Amino acid sequence: MHLQELKRKGVDMGLHNLQPAPGSTRNRKRVGRGQGSGNGKTAGRGNKGQKSRTGYKEKRGFEGGQMPLYKRVPKIGFSSRVTKPHSINIEKNKAVAELEEITLETIKSVYKLKKSVTKVKLIGIGAKDLASKIKDEAVTTSGK
Repeated sequence: MHLQELKRKGVDMGLHNLQPAPGSTRNRKRVGRGQGSGNGKTAGRGNKGQKSRTGYKEKRGFEGGQMPLYKRVPKIGFSSRVTKPHSINIEKNKAVAELEEITLETIKSVYKLKKSVTKVKLIGIGAKDLASKIKDEAVTTSGK
């Protein structure tokens, strides 16, 4: 109803007489207050068992003693965000060792690498000796 209609009917509109809509609120359930209330004796908890006891709290994911889903499903590891370098054994690939300047591009011209490879590590006997030829930060050698 509009404000004008309410005033015509003699209803005083003000904060002092505001009420919730009829049927929108209910009294709270008072459990354990006698048999006549319908929620006496066991207070709506049923008879015996863990759930009827005071202080009962069900764990997250609890399935009544059955092995819970989160434990039944196989665990899969994580993938590291740190990119590992692609290793090249210079004993097996002599072409990489024979390069004048060792950069990522020159290695890609001699050795087949995926486009996703951003770092290369040279391993094997004699890899330390190639350190002077390396002109790129993406290429490293094993050892010190």
